[in-house]
Amino acid sequence: MNSTQLIGKLFVSRQKAIDLYAVKPAEIQDKVFRHLISKATDTKWGAQHQYAQIQTYHDFQQQVPVQTYEEVKPYVERMRQGESDVLWPGKVCWFAKSSGTTNDKSKFIPVSKDGLHDAHYAGGADCVASYLRNNPQSRFFSGKGLILGGSHAPNYNLKNSLVGDLSAILIQNVNPLVNFIRVPSKQIALLSDFEEKVERIAHSTMNVNVTNISGVPSWMLAVLKRVLEVTGKTGLEEVWPNLEVFFHGGISFAPYRDLYKQLICSDKMHYVETYNASEGFFGVQTDPTTSSMTLMIDYGIFYEFMPMDEFGKENPTVLPLEGVELNKNYAMLISTSCGLWRYMIGDTVKFTNKTPYQFVITGRTKHYINAFGEELIVDNAEKGLAKVCAETGARILDYTAAPVFMDANAKCRHQWLIEFEKEPESLTRFAEMLDKALQEINSDYEAKRYKNITLQPLEIIPARSGLFHDWLKNKGKLGGQHKVPRLSNTCEYMDELLLLNK
Repeated sequence: MNSTQLIGKLFVSRQKAIDLYAVKPAEIQDKVFRHLISKATDTKWGAQHQYAQIQTYHDFQQQVPVQTYEEVKPYVERMRQGESDVLWPGKVCWFAKSSGTTNDKSKFIPVSKDGLHDAHYAGGADCVASYLRNNPQSRFFSGKGLILGGSHAPNYNLKNSLVGDLSAILIQNVNPLVNFIRVPSKQIALLSDFEEKVERIAHSTMNVNVTNISGVPSWMLAVLKRVLEVTGKTGLEEVWPNLEVFFHGGISFAPYRDLYKQLICSDKMHYVETYNASEGFFGVQTDPTTSSMTLMIDYGIFYEFMPMDEFGKENPTVLPLEGVELNKNYAMLISTSCGLWRYMIGDTVKFTNKTPYQFVITGRTKHYINAFGEELIVDNAEKGLAKVCAETGARILDYTAAPVFMDANAKCRHQWLIEFEKEPESLTRFAEMLDKALQEINSDYEAKRYKNITLQPLEIIPARSGLFHDWLKNKGKLGGQHKVPRLSNTCEYMDELLLLNK
């Protein structure tokens, strides 16, 4: 019995607990709900919203309004100043800085000790539990895991209080025993200068037996490419012959899948998608035969869902987990042991199964193009690009798209700015194929493209090498969980990028 098989026995109880997701999801979520209400009853938020009187989910709906960050911000600010018992019992010392986009306005998401252990660390452990179940011959623990983290800084100079990337908070607070099975060192992992971090990670890990990697695909790609440059190797299997799995999350993996296949040619390589965010850890791809993720329902997170056709209404319908339908687009709301209550996280999901509840991320509530009634969402864009790249052999590093409301000829269209790692033979043909694919995927887009009456054919502008990297760098947003907005309903980001695209 190898070390992985031996250590793997420690994960059996969680594997059995996850099996219960398919059997009694409503019971599990009800238990979480009652625990959260009970814990928060004596907080300032709990007193304000009469948590002591809440007996049922209906009571909760009546007494607690749906929240966005703007509503919760004053409470978070009080917590950042050191006030106790505001949204969650005790003093919260850690705040994950997140924008979700590249906006200058940052969100500061409270991360309590309960949330850290109940959700974030539990999610990481369950990724391993699930992976080992699916791969009984794994030698996962025979080497080390490369975990790519962000950086943090003091919060208002309060003692032991930190603000920064969630990944940095996780590395800072991780059980010391975990440091024996991960690289790079904490000192390197928490560097604030991303370019220096990449360089030092490459040099410090190239001779280590790395068996697994974890991080955001776009930022991890920068690390892996540098490792190959430093070592002079053509494939990562030459550097780390025992590398077997990449746990990825933060952004869609679809545009990067072919790029990783170019870097890692080993047929034993596995890719496991996760849904982890500053606000919590929500999903793990427990079944390798499907791209859907399992909703993790016993992490101290109570879930609700708003149908996207209700989004923006004054009194929208909001449903508990058992009320959702398959293949319908929902905005996700969470109540958590970090003190977020009926909080609209900003992501949209679609359920593909109920036994257990499995889902795919379809986009962001703010990341879409609906300038002309086309209702184009990120899921449409990812599927369209994946199809056309597969047919043309093109490979994409990054992209964004936005509407052109009216050009000099009074024509409206979508403008796509794409940084290719490998350009298609014909950009014109690529644009035509993408336009056709989007029409096949999205009937609203197809209707607006009918005879070019409302929308003209889309336009593709090739981005210079490093454009998106430079744009993020200019905003101080390299590394961590910062992302390029894929779709935007305005020209704000596109105009900035086009100015740099020279």
